[in-house]
Formats: sequence, structure tokens, C-alpha cells
Amino acid sequence: MGGQLRLSLDILSVDRGSDEPMHRQIYSALRRFVLDGRIPQHTVLPSTRTLAEDLKVGRNTVIAAYDQLMAEGFIEARAGSGTWVAPIQQSRPDPQRARHAPKRLSRRGRTIIDGPQPPRNAGVINFHPGVPETASFPFSIWSSLLVRNARSRDESLLGYLRFAGHPGLRATIASHIGLSRGIACSPDQIIVVTGAQAALDLVSRVLTDEGDHVWMEEPGYLGAKSAFLASGTRLAPLKVDRHGWNLADPELPPPRMIYVTPSCQWPFGTIMRIEERLQLLDIADRHGAWIIEDDYDGEYRFRGRPVPALRGLDHSDRVIYVGSFGKTLLPALRIGYLIVPPALAESFEKAVSITGQFAPLLLQATVNDFITQGYFATHLKRMRRLYARRQLNFVRLCQEHLGEWISIAENDSGMQLLARFKKPMRDAEVSAAALKEGLDVQGVSINYHSTPPEHGLLLGYAALDERQVLRAILALRAAFLRLEPR
Repeated sequence: MGGQLRLSLDILSVDRGSDEPMHRQIYSALRRFVLDGRIPQHTVLPSTRTLAEDLKVGRNTVIAAYDQLMAEGFIEARAGSGTWVAPIQQSRPDPQRARHAPKRLSRRGRTIIDGPQPPRNAGVINFHPGVPETASFPFSIWSSLLVRNARSRDESLLGYLRFAGHPGLRATIASHIGLSRGIACSPDQIIVVTGAQAALDLVSRVLTDEGDHVWMEEPGYLGAKSAFLASGTRLAPLKVDRHGWNLADPELPPPRMIYVTPSCQWPFGTIMRIEERLQLLDIADRHGAWIIEDDYDGEYRFRGRPVPALRGLDHSDRVIYVGSFGKTLLPALRIGYLIVPPALAESFEKAVSITGQFAPLLLQATVNDFITQGYFATHLKRMRRLYARRQLNFVRLCQEHLGEWISIAENDSGMQLLARFKKPMRDAEVSAAALKEGLDVQGVSINYHSTPPEHGLLLGYAALDERQVLRAILALRAAFLRLEPR
């Protein structure tokens, strides 16, 4: 046992100029001294009166510090013998053991983070694909709807009553999706989650087991690839080119799941033809597989009506539809949804409650009001016209200023365009050179996971006005010139 220890001012002191209360300073210092062993266990501490006199503070200040240390188990009061440091089992770091400590990430975690990531650098102009215009968003209308819902104090918006989503929003999505995408479904089949990425993660965890084969578009969306790898599945490349999907590839194994973007293939922008859609449904039926239809850009078609969703053709309930409001409203909302077969609705609602991927009900109610009161349709119509004009201007400027290095053409849908290199180049090197010019661009090669990649750029134009897009294009031109041989 240690003897009486009297702490002197050179061991413990208080800073009267600090914003931190003095009792917290005393508590923190004593806690640190105990943990690092400078005050051994079974040591008697000074009385509150003695320590208060030494530190020239009120006794209640020291009492408050001791009370907190006692509540946390660092010290204990012994009848008739004062306050003692509790017998805490101390652990000392062993440098030898530290060298052999297990890695902090699992194999699956390492697989996820080691994959390529799209550039996201703050403070630079960018051609990020899939980013909508926000300057034209009706924030005043949105704010008034949000405030009204916040002030309502509706109990249904304040608790954990409905994990699958706000009833009004689920009914509204079911109605809207029937008109806009040709999908007949009930509100019970709608599962609202925190964005399309959360939807992909939830589907892969609920419907696949480790080692299952997933047919993944090659090239295909990097976020989907990450979700499937996170669930431990094995990816099989479903090869896509500008002419379509190679569904007859004999090297493809029997699938548990098939991931496709049929309305605007990522990154090529190709639309899946009806014969391919019917063939895909037949393949899923034969193998008892699920089809994940990611309709990330389905609302933005600039010529004719939007192409009906694959889910609208489905008669065997093997298609799970993934939609989002991130591109039609605001990305930061983080509200997406799934349309699942009726037999899976209850299971997915339970899965959402366990994974915590449910979006805030207050935001869901506001999105519902925004749609039902007609603001969504007006905003969407305005954005379609705006993006169509911006695409024409963007292609013209690219051909004028970048025609020496890339070929690019208009597309009937989507918020980004594929730029193919006219000269042998690596898109990672172009992206690095562009960043030096203050521009973020995304290479196409990161979307390949199994075969030698095509190099090019996926250029998002939707969020840039005329001044911004010219500035960005000139920055990209400077990047190409930077890479030219001297």
C-alpha cells in the first residue's frame, strides 16, 4: 500500500484563464495521473480541504471533481481513512505485441477501401457526373414546407413508428412511379432508405450470401460494385458496349443477382432494347435470380418520353427497382427508395429497422408535400429543359476547345456524357493534370473491375452554367496541353 500522497502545485494546477471549469480541470488532471500510473492504486489522496487550500480554490470545486472520479470508479472513499485511488488493473503497451497486433480492418473492409474512388476535391470546379443544378432549386418553397412540418409536432414524424417510410410518401411514390416509369405497385412495396447507395447495400445484404455470384455490368457503377463486394459476393462481368449487353456470354456463371442500369447505362448512356430486357427476365427466371434495376437517371430524357422501367415488364417479381431523389431534388437529402416484390416487403422493413438506413421522417414528409402540391413536376420539367440546353452548349464547347483530344456527342438522356480519347492517354494522368488546373474530372477506367479498361472521361455538365462550363472546359484544355510532349 502507498502512504499518504500530498499533491503539490507543480504536479497539479488550475488555469484560471481557461474556459474549462476548474472542477473539470482538476478531474481531468487526476484522471490522467491515475491512468498513466503517476498516482499508483491504493494511494491515499489529499482531503478535499487540503487540496482546495493548495490550489487556492473553493472546497466545493474539489468535491465536485472527486465526486465525478468516484462515480467513474477511479477513486473510492474508505470509512475512517479518507479517499483512495481504486485498485484499477493497469495495462502497459507491449511494443513486441504491438508489432504482431491484428490488422484493424477485415479482409472485406480492406477490399472496399482499396478500390478506386471518384475524385471529390473541395474548392475546385468539377465535372462530377450525376450532380444536379442546385441554384434553380425552389428553396423558398422547400423551406416553407419543411418549417411547417417541423412546427406541426406530429407524433408520427418524431419517433420510430414506421421504418419502411412515411405512409404518405410511399403512396405518392407508388402513384408517381406508375405514371412516370410504367411500374404498377402498391405503397407497401416501397421501402424508403437513405439514398440509392443505401438501397444497394441493403439489397446485397438481404438477398445474397457470401460467395454468391453477382452479374455486374462491365463497365459498371462503382458504388454498386462496392456494395456487392461488401456483402462478400463474387462479381462476374456482364459485358456492355455501346451496342448493348452481352447476355449470352457462355463464361457467365449461374447468378444469384444481376445488376443493370437499363434506362441509361453507366457509363456509356446506352438504353437496353426490348429484346434484351425480355431475355434478361428469362435468364432471371431460369436461375431463380434477382435483377437489381438501378434507375439513377430515368427521369432525365430529353427527346420523347422517358423509357419505361424494366420493372414495368416484370411478371415474375424478380426485379427490384432502385430509385432516388438525389438527382431530381438535392443530393444532400439522402432519400432513395426500393420497390420490392410483395413477398419481400415485410422482410425489407425489418431489415431497415435493424440496419438503421431509414431516412428522417421529417424530410420524407416534406418530399411528399413537395410532390403532391405540384412543385416536383414543375421543377422536373424546368430541369429537363435546362439540361437539354446545357448539353447542346456543352457538346459545342467541347468540340470547339477539346476536339483535338476527345470525341463527344449528344445523348438522349442522362446528366453526363462519355468523352473518348482520340490519342493514347490514361485517364488517371488526365485527372491528375486537371486537378493542377483546379478541375475535378472522373476517369472511365475506374468503372471496370474485371477486364482491361477503356480510358476516357465521364463529364457531368448539368450543374454548370455557361460561365462555369467554359471555365471548366478551358481548365481541361490546359490539362491536355500540360500532358503534351515538349
